[in-house]
Amino acid sequence: MNKDYLSFLDRIKITIQKERTRAAQQVNRSLITLYWEMGKQIVESQQKHGWGKSIVEKLSKDLQETYPSKTGFSSRNLWYMRVFYETYKDDVKLQQAVAEIPWGHNLLIMQKAKSREEQQYYIEASSQMGWSRGVLLNQIKAEAYQRQVQLPKQTNFEKTLPKHLAEQADETIKSSYNLEFLGVDKPILEMELENELLRKLQSFILELGYGFAFIGNQYPISLGNKTYRIDLLFYHRHLQCLVAVELKIGSFEPEHAGKMNFYLELLDDKHKLPHENPAIGIILCAEKNNLEVEYALRSSNKPVGVAEYQLIEKLPDELSGKIPSPEQLKKPLT
Repeated sequence: MNKDYLSFLDRIKITIQKERTRAAQQVNRSLITLYWEMGKQIVESQQKHGWGKSIVEKLSKDLQETYPSKTGFSSRNLWYMRVFYETYKDDVKLQQAVAEIPWGHNLLIMQKAKSREEQQYYIEASSQMGWSRGVLLNQIKAEAYQRQVQLPKQTNFEKTLPKHLAEQADETIKSSYNLEFLGVDKPILEMELENELLRKLQSFILELGYGFAFIGNQYPISLGNKTYRIDLLFYHRHLQCLVAVELKIGSFEPEHAGKMNFYLELLDDKHKLPHENPAIGIILCAEKNNLEVEYALRSSNKPVGVAEYQLIEKLPDELSGKIPSPEQLKKPLT
């Protein structure tokens, strides 16, 4: 009876949590809709009657007197509502998307995002991944949009995957990964880097992006009597495939691509389920030569992407070249 009751209690808790989440989402949508309508009416009334900025100050004062227990009617917030409406009034798709994230997120994106495409990226990422406002701010400061969308990526997905899957895979990988959250400021071995990522796995998955689910580290794959180990293995829910991640503390070497190709061959042959897509590999290295990567991936028949990672903030230009390179840091450890 105790076992049955505990199972019953768990189901009730899950139901309550789902309803609370649904209710909170509905409250947020209602608030965003209210702010949208208020912004719209402010804009239209100013245009119709030729009212200037003072009307917002007067409206704020009157609303706060009428609704003394309500917040959100400051003149500053009313101006934000006006900007909010004008920003998205001509974009039906984003009008629907902004209702899925909190007002504070919308304000941050309007203030920080420089283009409509960047706004869309952060709105959709916040909604899909459930980013807090702090996480959103950190992602913007780390230029997640630029690294995910704008900067050129080095993969062979177009050659090794069907077109529809190649496009999705390309959207998944970044040109570089920001690992500043690890707090690493000294030379580090690959196993130490792996352990630090595991210790802060939630932050790492946030950096990887939406859809990644962690399977394990030093994941064993066998061929005959020999066992090989993949540094980190993930599953991507939307791509429906295994994603192998190999960590390199130094520069990219052509043999890294060959090794990854071998791992992906084993994953597809021995671990991939019938309904799943081919496994994808991501090689994370401290630095890379783009031409070298291009040639190394030409001979690979498996989908592989190569990206750099960043452990500390980018140095100002005046300090560039004045600290040791990753290879120089690596020498005392070998």
